[in-house]
Amino acid sequence: MQQDSDKDYTIIPYAEQHPDDMIFMVLEAKNALGRVPRLNEDLLDITGNYLDKGDMFWLAIDEDDRVIGCIGYNSIPGTTEVKLHRLYVKATWKHQGIGTRLLSTVERHLQAQGKTVAHIHLGGKEYFESHCFYPKHGYIEYAPSMMKKELL
Repeated sequence: MQQDSDKDYTIIPYAEQHPDDMIFMVLEAKNALGRVPRLNEDLLDITGNYLDKGDMFWLAIDEDDRVIGCIGYNSIPGTTEVKLHRLYVKATWKHQGIGTRLLSTVERHLQAQGKTVAHIHLGGKEYFESHCFYPKHGYIEYAPSMMKKELL
């Protein structure tokens, strides 16, 4: 377990016992940003949309086995590049390093898999946190609301 600000959590590969809690966490995270919570269709079937395709999805789980964060990726066919998806952290757990740890978990995994570039679509201005977060971690803008990072 990772210790941050007196709270314990761990990063695990997606587990089938967590889909409802993960969806609730994502909707809650969107609500905390002042957005009308809307469900991303890919979250209804993590196995089919990520794992069965040879890609991955991770969860941050607190000491009570509740989902407090997530991230996944899909490979871009015919390349060594990927698209990152669904990096969310529960509002009450933000600014404790969880997003950074989720991102570094996926980046280490991608490097081990021989992937060379990670892309992220930032969304609109309502995702102001993403527009600040990714540049801090080496991502550079290459098109409006699009960033990438060379995985060395």
